[in-house]
Amino acid sequence: MTQQITINGAPHSVEDSTTLAELVAAIGQPPQAVATAVNGDFVPRTARATLQLREGDAVFTFQPITGG
Repeated sequence: MTQQITINGAPHSVEDSTTLAELVAAIGQPPQAVATAVNGDFVPRTARATLQLREGDAVFTFQPITGG
């Protein structure tokens, strides 16, 4: 079965068991080059493989901000 989520504001369908790590790979984003948030909460790279997406989740990918 599939579920509906949004990625950067655009509707998207994913399989029920899709993890955030799988989604990042599927949309062609280099995992080390993007930061991620789900429903407004930052998700570190190390947690992406264990975070399963759910119906209605809002996923955002963005360039991490570095500097000093």
